[in-house]
Amino acid sequence: MVRTLVLCLLFAWVSGAATVRLYLKDGSYHNVREYEKQADRVRYYSTERGDWEEIPLDLVDLKRTESEVASREAERKEVAVIADAEEKAERAQRHEIERIPMETGVFIVQGEKVTVIPQAESKIVNNKRRSILKAISPIPMVAGKATVEIDGLQSALKLTSERPEFYIRLAAEERFQIVRLAPAKASRVVQKWSIVPVTKEIIEETDVIESFRQQLADGLYKIWPTKPLAAGEYAVIEYTEGKGNTQVWDFSVATK
Repeated sequence: MVRTLVLCLLFAWVSGAATVRLYLKDGSYHNVREYEKQADRVRYYSTERGDWEEIPLDLVDLKRTESEVASREAERKEVAVIADAEEKAERAQRHEIERIPMETGVFIVQGEKVTVIPQAESKIVNNKRRSILKAISPIPMVAGKATVEIDGLQSALKLTSERPEFYIRLAAEERFQIVRLAPAKASRVVQKWSIVPVTKEIIEETDVIESFRQQLADGLYKIWPTKPLAAGEYAVIEYTEGKGNTQVWDFSVATK
């Protein structure tokens, strides 16, 4: 959007940059390429007739002419500043994208260091039985309630930033969120499931953190919380709604 605006402004300026309006005191003007004051006359190059001409200085409204020239020069400089800022932003984004590994997963950048976040082994707890949650195809489910959990009360990845920025590279278009984890006896609950009888469709209940997200490239996204996170346990999750294939990358936030 910004790039399109810059290009339009540049095109508009370049299109008009070849001509200047040399205003006369009667309100009319000549379209000129350039002009110069010479004693009691103004010499100018007419873009209409393609030749040098002269006109008495008394007939020319130099103040209005110079004011418009100054205004256009200020506009040109403003457009140049916008174009420079846009170019710097594009370079920064290219650098940002190039740092992220090509394999699918979740990553965090801290300074110049890119850390690959290990995927947690998720388990579904249903009728006091635990089963490993598969990455692609959901496991057979029975109607009722279940939870998606990961073992341990704390993540091995501890962050001090209250608004960490994550990058997620998807193999296919899936939903993804930052979520808050709930403590259980010896685990953390990622989602609560209600399994619909007959269809076995899963209705997920998740404590979602409101987040910004930005697509950087095909399959590559950046996600970060809109507000500072309180100390606690969180995760980036990827899932297909209603299918039971939730994938989890957990982390702790320890505020200073």
